[in-house]
Amino acid sequence: MSTTDTALSPPDYDVIICGAGPVGLSAAALLHKRGMSAARIALIDAKAAEHAAQDPRTIALSHGSQQILHDIGAWPLMASAVTSIHQIHVSRRGHFGRTLINRDDYNLSALGYVVRYGALVKALTTALASSAVTVLRPAEVAGIEEQGPQASVQLADGRTLSANVVVQAEGGVFSEQTAKALQRDYEQVAIVAHVTSSASIDHRAFERFTAEGPLALLPQDDGYALVWCVRPETAKRLLALDAPSFLRALGEAFGARVGRFTTCSARNSYPLGLNAEPGASAHTVAIGNAAQTLHPVAGQGLNLGLRDAVVLAGSLTRNASGTAGLAEFAAQRRRDRSATIKLTDLMARVFASAPDGAPSQALLGLSLGLIDVAAPAKRLLAEQMMFGWR
Repeated sequence: MSTTDTALSPPDYDVIICGAGPVGLSAAALLHKRGMSAARIALIDAKAAEHAAQDPRTIALSHGSQQILHDIGAWPLMASAVTSIHQIHVSRRGHFGRTLINRDDYNLSALGYVVRYGALVKALTTALASSAVTVLRPAEVAGIEEQGPQASVQLADGRTLSANVVVQAEGGVFSEQTAKALQRDYEQVAIVAHVTSSASIDHRAFERFTAEGPLALLPQDDGYALVWCVRPETAKRLLALDAPSFLRALGEAFGARVGRFTTCSARNSYPLGLNAEPGASAHTVAIGNAAQTLHPVAGQGLNLGLRDAVVLAGSLTRNASGTAGLAEFAAQRRRDRSATIKLTDLMARVFASAPDGAPSQALLGLSLGLIDVAAPAKRLLAEQMMFGWR
């Protein structure tokens, strides 16, 4: 069969979204909310919804992301499962300089929120279920091919679907092989767990810069979600420790601001890298982790992806045929993506590549102290973390 423009049948859908994580689900819901017929939207994912809802990973949502989820209708379904962040304490371990960002300074009920990935996906899936959007899961995408004025998606079971636009929203955690193939491998590993302490501070999140990388404590349940970024050899040593020894090492790295660390859940780890080259063509586009996978410093990855979904939905509902909409989307997202990627990449590189005690590390600590007393700079940092560049 010829694949010329005149020989092609009308596409099955206006938009096919590959990947039903938070960003893919949000994109589908926003497209429908902005006026695209649900019958013209398809969502494909390799995992069953029940499997995704059991994912225990922790997500930090900015205030701006909460507004997006409320607009979709997912927020009321998950509000009881989140922990609000009222303050963010940013500091340099063992050095002068810290910044404290407080919700009261911005007349907000919260700066952000902490939620488990599974609870977020479950709420979005439930919100989307009230529409007639086609959801195919579990269904594995085997390939994507452009044919004239449309694109086709080949599924592993032999089916082929066509659309004006195919959105790649697949995300996830790096494998070691994937990290090595990325634009930048930070030579860092993130250790994640849930910990409790003897003097926790309700609703305060910590971003603590250590000699090897950032250490984040996010308020959750009766303790904190821990994200501890260290060099690979350190990660191996830490993961081999028993729980009491690990907690002592954590206390030595973090300090005593929340007292003594008392319990720790099972620990997991994953290598860190930067993928900041979003793929796009006339009829395909990448959003979320498929477009840019960031270092977890400042917790910006998912929030950046949700902003992708908002802008894409607006662009495609104004330009359903695709090409003009994707060009508009790329232009509108350039500034926010660039600023967020540069910020997180700079912070990651200072600690991943600079030797302990290097001037660049000391300069970052000094900068934190200056930001805390310079109101415009502090507001700029806070707004970037809450909303991104708009």
